[in-house]
Amino acid sequence: MPPASPAAAAAHFSASLAFHADVSDVAAALAADGDPGFVVLDSRSQEAWDQGRVPGAVHLPTALVPDRAEGLLDRSVPVVTYCWGPGCNGATRAALALAELGFRVKEMLGGFEYWVREGFAYETRQGRERRAADPLTAPVGAEDCGC
Repeated sequence: MPPASPAAAAAHFSASLAFHADVSDVAAALAADGDPGFVVLDSRSQEAWDQGRVPGAVHLPTALVPDRAEGLLDRSVPVVTYCWGPGCNGATRAALALAELGFRVKEMLGGFEYWVREGFAYETRQGRERRAADPLTAPVGAEDCGC
């Protein structure tokens, strides 16, 4: 199969950026002073939430989105969903449910797994924690991967 035409590739990748957010971009927006312009939604189970979560995230398990999103989220604020990681489609399903309810939404690629692997702080019941960055996802000295 040959590659797509440049115009088709540009349309595809442009659309992909409209639907997805990178862990590093979400972290940078949350770390900047002021309003990041979105709310982060953790779509995992209560047990997963208790193990750790993105600081400031709202917890709404995927299965509960249709019934509880309207009362929990402001429709005028875009939502960035995440779940465990690349092997989990809970964030995709949550994003679909939110879009069907009329919310503007993106999915955070890599989920909580890559949030932790890239060395970003996360919250637990005990407080904030941080693990050393995995050199395969966030090489030492590579301040900008070009992402």
